[in-house]
Amino acid sequence: MTLLDTLYSVLYIYMGISVLYALIYSIAGRFGSIKPSPAYSAENRFAVLIPTYKSDEVILATAKDAAMQKYPKDGYEIIVIADSLQTATIEQLRKIPVRVIEVSFKQSTKAKSLNYAFEVLPEDDFDFALILDADNVMSRDFLARINGKLNETGVKAIQGHRVAKNLNTNFAILDAVSEEVNNHIYRKGHRVLGLSSGLIGSGMAFDYKMYKELLKTIDAVGGFDKESELKLLRNRVKIEYAEDALVFDEKVENSEVFGNQRRRWMSAQLHYFRRFFLAGIIDLFTKGNIDFFDKAFQQFLLPRVLLLGTIILFTFLSILTELAGFAIGPSAISWLILLGGWCLGILLAIPASFYNKRTMQAVAQLPKAVMVMFATLFKLRGANKKFIHTPHSAMSADIRPDDQS
Repeated sequence: MTLLDTLYSVLYIYMGISVLYALIYSIAGRFGSIKPSPAYSAENRFAVLIPTYKSDEVILATAKDAAMQKYPKDGYEIIVIADSLQTATIEQLRKIPVRVIEVSFKQSTKAKSLNYAFEVLPEDDFDFALILDADNVMSRDFLARINGKLNETGVKAIQGHRVAKNLNTNFAILDAVSEEVNNHIYRKGHRVLGLSSGLIGSGMAFDYKMYKELLKTIDAVGGFDKESELKLLRNRVKIEYAEDALVFDEKVENSEVFGNQRRRWMSAQLHYFRRFFLAGIIDLFTKGNIDFFDKAFQQFLLPRVLLLGTIILFTFLSILTELAGFAIGPSAISWLILLGGWCLGILLAIPASFYNKRTMQAVAQLPKAVMVMFATLFKLRGANKKFIHTPHSAMSADIRPDDQS
């Protein structure tokens, strides 16, 4: 076996692990189920924290809508952590009314905003902290369902079901599909197999005092949700998933925003791979901490869009070399099997509602998305050391998704 054969085989094994990991959880999510969130009379009191940075276009609509939950009015408080908002926006927020905490940092991050809010808020006023993004819209029964699941399970951390707020462009549809695939594999599939749900960054709630202390150890520029999850799981805090508690999130509308967002995510993944992968292996063998190892192991896996592009490239190269009579590494059939496994894992994870003409039209943008992801690989350096803001569309502020509850 030549050095090139060995390299191809190593790459095949690495990509095979990434495909197999997603496929296992995708199958579990498809054929398993999660119990609905029950209704309980005992209500927890929630601090609904909305850190916002230069999001004047959407924050007023978000805050107004958040105050209209089908939940006792004395059971929650909307708290906007305002970083670099216009004075007029802040004045309008105070009239809703919501509590406004103004912050200003040399380098803004979500973790800094949340830490400041935890320091100034009265600790004994709340049982749980619920974190939203500035563009998020909760289903009217979101808090009630989260509360029911918390009471039923007794957990101290829970992730709601984040879904698309807008499907107005092909890239928004692709982003929405990607979100649902993540929900299926990293949240539902994991819970079906008894492991903790993954966190997303919003629509998630934590025991107030516990998370206040944990957040003091986090000053992440990007990926604060990844660090929160890794540290919670390392401390053996189980994370629940409320599949029927919906929170609507704005999806990216074009390739430029898509690229910047994925750059931030990939940089964070690389950063936390370096920090926690070895620790995850050690904790698995010394403490039997499967949840923590699983999350640390996820940082090792190739992102799905990059994985697709790479498998297609090597399948094509393998076919060409075999036709030319000098095959290298695994056979073309082996690569095609890997491609089939990737497709099966994704197809099982996509909700039935996305099997339509609009999604098929959006799939035509996949090659562009793959190229954007590959280009992003060359821009990762330093990306986790500076705040990369995802802009919001003013149009999305007027969107009130249909509430099916």
